[in-house]
Amino acid sequence: MVRTDLTIIGGGPVGLFAAFYAGMRGMSVRIIDSLPSLGGQLTALYPEKYVYDMPGFPKILAKDLAAEMAKQGTQFSPEIVLEEMATSLEPTEGGYLINDKFETRTIIISAGAGAFSPTKIGVPLEEDFVGRGLHYGVRESALYKGKDVTIIGGGDSAFDWCLHLLPIARSVTLVHRRDEFRAHEDSVRQVLSSPVKLKLWNQVTELHGIEKIEAVTLTHSQTKENEHHETDAVIVNIGFKSTLGPLKTWGLEIEKNQIKVDHLFETNLPNIFAVGDVCTFEGKIKLIATGVGEAATAVCVAKTRLDSTAKLFPGHSSDMDL
Repeated sequence: MVRTDLTIIGGGPVGLFAAFYAGMRGMSVRIIDSLPSLGGQLTALYPEKYVYDMPGFPKILAKDLAAEMAKQGTQFSPEIVLEEMATSLEPTEGGYLINDKFETRTIIISAGAGAFSPTKIGVPLEEDFVGRGLHYGVRESALYKGKDVTIIGGGDSAFDWCLHLLPIARSVTLVHRRDEFRAHEDSVRQVLSSPVKLKLWNQVTELHGIEKIEAVTLTHSQTKENEHHETDAVIVNIGFKSTLGPLKTWGLEIEKNQIKVDHLFETNLPNIFAVGDVCTFEGKIKLIATGVGEAATAVCVAKTRLDSTAKLFPGHSSDMDL
């Protein structure tokens, strides 16, 4: 097995940018990802959701952003290993061995939130209706054309899907257990001034239907009164549970399910770095925009560890002959 200069754990947007930047710095790269395709959560969880906070794009569909970042991240022909979870780590002379077969000199962990699964409502028959009107996110917005859609949640995803599906669905109802929201202020303003129906202080307590969802029971958390609410589809957006999985066995310093790093994004293990949502440090902000900056820094530091004559800052790309 060929030993690479850098192995990147995670093929999401931050990992893809790390692969691109490492290629610019003349490093051989391998990407390992447990998913069947590159793009991370952009493609796996919300491909048709708009991303608004990526520089250069007033708005862009997540799947399109993933495609562009994959194109950028693979232009230096990194080795790509998909549907493989990084499970074991063994120190070797001059580097590490991953899964007893992938030799590498340095590692950047960009595994996002780690392995993730959607938070469920926790009501009877929930498993029975998955894929039959009950969904934990939106894969194809066209499926909701002309339907009465109920969205559960009070965060950005719930509000974004309300706005996205409003011109597609026959009706959109937002169900939230409180009257306070975690979504960005502008999204809240848009939803509150739109035709989206609000069911605040309510929770879905029952699902009804034969072959597919036909209605839900809403229970008011204050009055305890029940309401029969007819709907064609229920979209659950109340978060995801994530875990670092086997990475927890690597001897990394972990804090609240995230990997602690220093100002150079290095972990407590030499020449192993962590960037993006998977890492934590004082002042951490979880955005793709900040994650790619972390990736560039980690790559540059890794380069100097491999070549003592290399400069930390290689110069601006506009001055390079690519």
